[in-house]
Amino acid sequence: MLTKDDLTVADALEVYDQIRHLERLRYVGFKDVGLPTGDLQTLTERMHDDGRTVMLEVVSESKDDEVRSVRTGLDIGVDWMLGGTHAEDIAPLVAGSGVTYCPFPGTVVGHPSKLRGSIPDIVASAKRLAAMPEVGGLDLLAYRHDGDVEALVRETVAAVDVPLIAAGSIREDAQIRLLAEAGVWGFTIGGAVFEGKLPAADTTVPGQLEHVLDLLETLPGHGVNA
Repeated sequence: MLTKDDLTVADALEVYDQIRHLERLRYVGFKDVGLPTGDLQTLTERMHDDGRTVMLEVVSESKDDEVRSVRTGLDIGVDWMLGGTHAEDIAPLVAGSGVTYCPFPGTVVGHPSKLRGSIPDIVASAKRLAAMPEVGGLDLLAYRHDGDVEALVRETVAAVDVPLIAAGSIREDAQIRLLAEAGVWGFTIGGAVFEGKLPAADTTVPGQLEHVLDLLETLPGHGVNA
């Protein structure tokens, strides 16, 4: 994700130009806040020109802002719509659009977004959302939960039949391995890459992404999608 602190970075267009050569990088995304719509449109077009799948993650807190962001995502042609907490209002908008819609399960508060509530409550929310015909996956704020992350991920994966994406706050290789072992479909990573937090000699954004891509190839079945 071309994001840090739940905002699309101001120089996202320039950063994307730095990573366009990474052929193994299949998915790239951004948040609904941080850049004007015109820049997001340009980003989407460049990514599509490069054969990549484009993901928009919605972190706006109000229903009106979320609806507005989803409409923008549809207008600019993203492929996946992640996040958001008003699935009943968003479902009619994405129905028939071809977009893969993956809302946040559980109780999500604040910005940057945090996940609150008990594991049983989050799992129940995940099951309810996954049963909606418009929902193609779930965006779980696993490492932004204040409980047992591994138990949360494993129980959610076991409870639903749609792809589960672990969203945000991944800063260590061990976290990625845990997610792969727990059976998640994919994860999002942004801030750690921009801050050079991953254990790679090259702390540039391309170098950090190469480290993640190398790690994924060591995991069973290539483990998860980044």
